Amino acid sequence: MLSLKGIYYQPSTAERPILEDLTLETNSKGIVIISGSSGSGKTTLVEIISGLSGYQKGEIKWRNKKLSARQRRWLCGLVFQFPERYFLGLTVGQELRLGHKKLSNKDQVSVMKEVGLDGLDFKQPPEQLSGGQQRRLAIAVQLLRKPKVLLLDEPTAGLDWSVKDEVIKLLSRLRRNQKILVVTHEPELFKSLNIENYELRGGQLHSQNNFLSIS
Repeated sequence: MLSLKGIYYQPSTAERPILEDLTLETNSKGIVIISGSSGSGKTTLVEIISGLSGYQKGEIKWRNKKLSARQRRWLCGLVFQFPERYFLGLTVGQELRLGHKKLSNKDQVSVMKEVGLDGLDFKQPPEQLSGGQQRRLAIAVQLLRKPKVLLLDEPTAGLDWSVKDEVIKLLSRLRRNQKILVVTHEPELFKSLNIENYELRGGQLHSQNNFLSIS
């Protein structure tokens, strides 16, 4: 179970806190959707959960164990909005191997199949992939780290409708074995999934489970 309790964060340059007494408790598998207006703090929240940013008050736990920022970085895999901008590998294969001392070809082929990119040429430059392929490659890179929590910042942003649907279907498959937390300004795209749905407003999470149908 991922648990956030009393999270408070106010940048030194801001007049008001971005997150204030924010609380969340969720199971170890399935999808959590967090929507909110621009500037509501969605990206800040996933950066804090992932251990990339700190906070002034509160605690974050996984299975009732309080986590440091370093522990959260091991626990979580974060896919940024427009992750293709952060690719470092000259080829798909290099991108998959970044950060790994040893990574078998079997593991690479397996994760690419998992995200629906089986058969893709590992020697192909990432920038030559389509937008949907680039998003799925970014997810594959994080899955190779074997995170307990997969964090996605606006995973459907900038994609056409057919490709958005492909991403939704991928997340639907991954949720069987993975905790997934998605921040998005398009919560209606996920209405067909069995999800926990919240809106980030006024620095706190407000349940919206009556807004999206839960099957």
